[in-house]
Amino acid sequence: MPNRQIAGSLLGLLLLLSSCEPATTSSDAADDATLRLLYWQAPTILNPHLSNGFKDAEASRITLEPLASFNAAGELIPFLAAEIPSVDNGGVAADGRSVTWKLKPDVVWSDGTPLTAQDVVFTYEFISNPEVGAVTAGTYEMIETVEALDEHTVKVTFKAPNPAWSIVFTGTEGMILPAHAFADVPLARDAEANLQPIGTGPYRVVEFSPGDVVVYEPNPNYREADTLAFDRVELKGGGDSASAARAVLQTGDADFAYNVQVEAPVLAQLESGGQGQVVASFGALVERILINFTDPDQATASGERSSVEFPHPFLTDPQVRQAFDLAIDRDAIAQQLYGPAGQGTANFLVAPEAFRSANVDYEYSLDKAAALLDEAGWRDTDGDGIRDQAGTDLSVLFITSVNPLRQKTQEIVKQSLQQLGVAVELKSLDPSIYFSGDPSSTDTVERFYADLQMFTTGNTNPDPGSYMKTYTCDEIPQEENNWAKQNYSRYCNPAYDQLWQRSTTELDPAARQALFIEMNDLLVEEAAVLPIVHRADVDAVSNQLVGVELTPWDLHTWNIAEWRRP
Repeated sequence: MPNRQIAGSLLGLLLLLSSCEPATTSSDAADDATLRLLYWQAPTILNPHLSNGFKDAEASRITLEPLASFNAAGELIPFLAAEIPSVDNGGVAADGRSVTWKLKPDVVWSDGTPLTAQDVVFTYEFISNPEVGAVTAGTYEMIETVEALDEHTVKVTFKAPNPAWSIVFTGTEGMILPAHAFADVPLARDAEANLQPIGTGPYRVVEFSPGDVVVYEPNPNYREADTLAFDRVELKGGGDSASAARAVLQTGDADFAYNVQVEAPVLAQLESGGQGQVVASFGALVERILINFTDPDQATASGERSSVEFPHPFLTDPQVRQAFDLAIDRDAIAQQLYGPAGQGTANFLVAPEAFRSANVDYEYSLDKAAALLDEAGWRDTDGDGIRDQAGTDLSVLFITSVNPLRQKTQEIVKQSLQQLGVAVELKSLDPSIYFSGDPSSTDTVERFYADLQMFTTGNTNPDPGSYMKTYTCDEIPQEENNWAKQNYSRYCNPAYDQLWQRSTTELDPAARQALFIEMNDLLVEEAAVLPIVHRADVDAVSNQLVGVELTPWDLHTWNIAEWRRP
C-alpha cells in the first residue's frame, strides 16, 4: 500500500484501507501461491531411473531426492544423508573399497512411511536388476554389495578400490526410491509409483498426465514443510521453446521456463519485455552429433535394427567420419544460433575445467573433407551429385528432436555435407518420444534407427567416470538388454575400454585426470563422436521468482524448496 498521510477517525482509516487495496484479490493471492513451470519437453514418466530424458528427471526431482548432491562449486550437499562421508569421519574407507552413509533420522515418505536404509538397498536392487532395464545401471556396476547396517546406516562396498565413490546415490542418477511402493509389483517397471511417485522431497504429485502436465502440492511430511512458499506447483509440458520463453519474459504468464533453446537475438528481444530474465550457466553440456557404427537398415532374424551384427556400410571408416567432422561449421552454429550461450568445441568432456583437453581442436574445411572422401574411394561415378562406391550411395538419415536451434543446426550441417556430395535426409522427433527411454518405441535415442543423431548431454557429476563409461563396449543398447544402455553409437574400441577400466581403480587424482583426457582425445581423433557446441544451461526466470540456483551437477529443480516470491 502506498504511504499516505492518514488522519481522522478509525472508521475513516478502515474505509481507506478497504477502498485503496483492490489489487490484491483472492484470485491474485491464489496466483502468488501457484508456481508455474513450462517445460516444452513434456515428461512422460516420473522415475528418473527409467528414462534418458532430462525432462523426466526434472519432474521427478521435485518429489524424489538423492542422499546428497553437488552445488555449483562442486561441493557435496546432504539431502537425505545426515553428513557427507569422509576418511576423517570414518565414512570413506582408507583403501577406497567402501563408503558408509548415515541417513537423517525421522525422514518420512510423502505417504507417511519412514525412510530407512532398506530403501537405499532396494534402490540399488531396482537399478541393478536387468529385468528392470534401468538407464542408470551402468553407474552402479562398480558396486559389490549395498547393505543396511541398521535403520539409518547403509554401507556400499565396491568391487575394487574406487576413487569415484561419490557417483552413486548422489545427484541426478542417485534418487532414492521407496521400497514399499514396489513391494507387491511383479514387474517393477509397471509399478504405479513410476507415474505417481512417493517421495521425500518438498512437493508431492497429485496429478500427472504423461506428455502434458504434472501438478504438485506441498508434501505434508517434508522435514521443512513450513518453509515452502507455494500451495501448488504446475509443470506444464509441450509446446515449443520460444513460446515458453515468451510466457516468462514477455507476457508474465509463467514463472519459469526450462532449457529455452531459442536463437540468441530472439531471446534478447524477448527479455526486453521486462517480465523476467535469462539465466545462463555453463556446465558440462555439449551439443553433439552421434555416429551410428551399425547399419540402421538391416535387421536380425528377430527384427532388431542397428544391431552389432551388421556394421555400418561406410561410417565405420574413420576417413568418412573425419570428413563429416571437417564439414561442421561450429563457429557459424555457435555465433548465429547460440550467441553468448554457446562456444564451438572439439571436446566431448568439457567440465570440470581440469578435465578439458588442450590437445584437440576443430576445423571447418570442405576441401580437406573432400580429399578424405576421395582417398576413401567415395566419388560421384554416375554424375548424379552424390558420391558412391560399389553401388552404395553416400546417403545419411540425420535425426534430432523438434527444437528450432536443432533444426537450424541440421540445416547448416546438411548444406555443407551436400556440397561434399553427401545426400542428407533430415528428420525431427517429438522430444517426449525421442527421449522417453520406452523400450517398446523404435523412435528413441537408444534404438538409433538413423545414421546420425544429435542432442545435448554431459557429465552430471564433477567426476566424469560414469559419463565416459557410455562409450565402452558393454554399454551398447540392444535387444538382449532391453535397449537400456547408453552407448547409442554402438562404438566398441578395446583401447578405449582399457583406459576407462584403469580409471575406475586409479586413486591418484592427477593420473586419473590424464586417463580421462586420453579417452576424450581418442574419441575426438577417431571422430567417434562429433562435438559441436559447449552450451550453457539457459532458463527464463520471472522477476516474481527468487531462489533459483543453477548447478551443472544436478537438475534445475534441485533446490525448488527454496524458490519463492520476492
